[in-house]
Amino acid sequence: MEYVIEMLNIRKVFGSFVANDNITLQVKKGEIHALLGENGAGKSTLMNVLFGLYQPDGGEIRVKGKPVRITDPNVANDLGIGMVHQHFMLVDTFTVTENIILGSEPTRAGTIDMKRAEQEVRELSERYGLAVDPTAKIADISVGMQQRVEILKTLYRGADILIFDEPTAVLTPQEIRELIQIMRTLVREGKSIILITHKLKEIMEVCDRVTVIRRGKGIATLNVAETNPNELAALMVGREVQFTTAKKPAEPGKPVLEIKDLVVKDARGIKAVNGLNLTVHAGEIVGIAGVDGNGQTELIEAITGLIKAESGTIRLNGRDITNLPPRKIIEAGVGHIPQDRHKHGLVLDFPIGENMVLQTYYQPPYSKRGLLNFQAIYEKARQLIREFDVRTPDEYTKARALSGGNQQKAIIGREVDRDPDLLIAAQPTRGLDVGAIEFIHKRLIEQRDRGKAVLLVSFELDEVMNVSDRIAVIYEGKIVAIVDPKETTEQELGLLMAGSKRKEAGVS
Repeated sequence: MEYVIEMLNIRKVFGSFVANDNITLQVKKGEIHALLGENGAGKSTLMNVLFGLYQPDGGEIRVKGKPVRITDPNVANDLGIGMVHQHFMLVDTFTVTENIILGSEPTRAGTIDMKRAEQEVRELSERYGLAVDPTAKIADISVGMQQRVEILKTLYRGADILIFDEPTAVLTPQEIRELIQIMRTLVREGKSIILITHKLKEIMEVCDRVTVIRRGKGIATLNVAETNPNELAALMVGREVQFTTAKKPAEPGKPVLEIKDLVVKDARGIKAVNGLNLTVHAGEIVGIAGVDGNGQTELIEAITGLIKAESGTIRLNGRDITNLPPRKIIEAGVGHIPQDRHKHGLVLDFPIGENMVLQTYYQPPYSKRGLLNFQAIYEKARQLIREFDVRTPDEYTKARALSGGNQQKAIIGREVDRDPDLLIAAQPTRGLDVGAIEFIHKRLIEQRDRGKAVLLVSFELDEVMNVSDRIAVIYEGKIVAIVDPKETTEQELGLLMAGSKRKEAGVS
């Protein structure tokens, strides 16, 4: 049988940590092949080896039957291999077009033909239904838009073998369906796709075969038509997994978060939040559902003090916290799991132990007379690492070295441990495996049951409907409907999110 990619007995070691332990992956021409595993199982490491970002410590790679040595991404590109990374490889100060064409710039008379490049990007984005503004700067667009740029960057180079590392993590259900159609179109054109994903539903819908790895070892390669989500989940985490989170009915108490007539402008000076009203009570989880770019990011950043509100009020336990500095808002009782863990959640070059006290390092027992107490800091870190199953060689390892899922678990552990009155969870399970998702959903519900208010912002409708007690739909910067998750459907939410159907929106 002819394989376009063969990774035979690949071994990759970091110090004493074995990330890939003699893994074999074989991909057929014209198939979508899923790579499934827990956070930290070694999936991204294996793909980084294939893309030339890492060099293997053992094993062999064959492309279209020929042994190759992929020393860097340029070699991978020359071999027809492209990769869409989970953590974006974008230059914040460059425009969308500049990022997409970087290294493959069209020229005219010895200079970059930017007009032609922008037109090509515009046509490509329209062709694949991944609408972006070619002239926008990366720093000014949402995480969802940045993901689209990463996908377009790979498509622009016309690779035959495409690696998608969690490509749907920040996409809406409509965008996911569009991307699935794109992948099917690419396969019909003779391309081959390796899809790293934790979403079992996507594997069952779009993939031909799946290779499961666990803790760096290959577990099985299966035909998707001959397996099911329960079997895949058990192979991935080594135990049975519950896909729905059991919870008792909410018992809402006093208002904790009260937002009235809030107006917030985005980086371009346009009203992203436009007269928004919302109340979240103690003892309930309110989920916000909406298409990316309808004001979710600006709403969260206004509540947490990261950007200024133009008008309106934000009250926490009756106290006006509008436009207070972030530290004052944190001290008032707000916890924040940010949607971009690298930008707002971690200092990547700090040890993971020190990241565990970023919100409290200046308080006892972590600081005394202006000096840090590292013994107390790392003792707390060890406790949270154990409690939240953060898989790291030790608490002194830099945050950058952890997998995305383990970085996320560290942030959630830090925020939940502070026991805030209001916990804002923005995309809390982005890029996490089903076992970690189950764990985090239970933690959010535990916070609710302890009388805390939880504001969940997620593009995952399954997550919003499973965890929330009420769902607030945001459209063009306003809450246009508040619905009971037990009395709605994904189809109805999709219509509301698209603005084609409105209900009278309450604010309590």
